[in-house]
Amino acid sequence: MHEQSLMVDLMRKINAVGEEQQAKKITCVKVRLGALSHISADHFREHFAQAAIGSCAEKAELDVVVLTDLNDPRAQDIMLDSIELEE
Repeated sequence: MHEQSLMVDLMRKINAVGEEQQAKKITCVKVRLGALSHISADHFREHFAQAAIGSCAEKAELDVVVLTDLNDPRAQDIMLDSIELEE
């Protein structure tokens, strides 16, 4: 269930940006997975697709970059890198 709480937090951030920018929809979301984030890109995509249902990001393209530096201070994090909007 750890992934679910991460997705809830991520979707909260995405939806907040969409609302703030008065976007019709989110067209692309780019995230970075830290080397120690304990989730694969494919697994992340599955959880994202489920979490995005009914949101402005439901049909968004998802760009996932998996980082490899185990010593990076954010190696355990999932980072929202950018969001593209349709206004």
